[in-house]
Amino acid sequence: MSARPTGGSGGVPDATAHGGGGVRGFTVLYDAHCPLCRSARRWLASRAQLVPLEFVPAGSAEARRRFPGLDHDATLRDLTVVADTGEVYAGDGAWFACLWSLADHRATAERLARPHLLPLARRVVAAASSVRQRVREPWAEPADDPAGYGGPDDRADCADDRCG
Repeated sequence: MSARPTGGSGGVPDATAHGGGGVRGFTVLYDAHCPLCRSARRWLASRAQLVPLEFVPAGSAEARRRFPGLDHDATLRDLTVVADTGEVYAGDGAWFACLWSLADHRATAERLARPHLLPLARRVVAAASSVRQRVREPWAEPADDPAGYGGPDDRADCADDRCG
């Protein structure tokens, strides 16, 4: 399910694809039942993007319709990013792809993907995933709230990194 990112420095994808065929957009499949994931989604969406990010709740009817070949149970366990070129990134590769798409964080993604920092980055992603499993909310998404917002601890003012 997970493709190794190709091109670019440190193994992250090179959207410029010197030579053609570059990534022009990412679809981020995030866990809409997880407060941590919803906060990360808002943070990513609020940043300047070099590669546009589109967000779709993992495991949703929309995700299943758009990506019928994915293991949708796995997308609920690990952040998954699908490039418009068809490449699929899961876990740490997905986090790197998200950071790499942001104007102010591309260099950070490239640095973290280097061999000497990659083990640390993977441990951080694993820890975040572990926390996510503990805070995931069991309720179903309301039909009028397909993005998964409206949970008891969502705060509209969290996009500025100064959550209350």
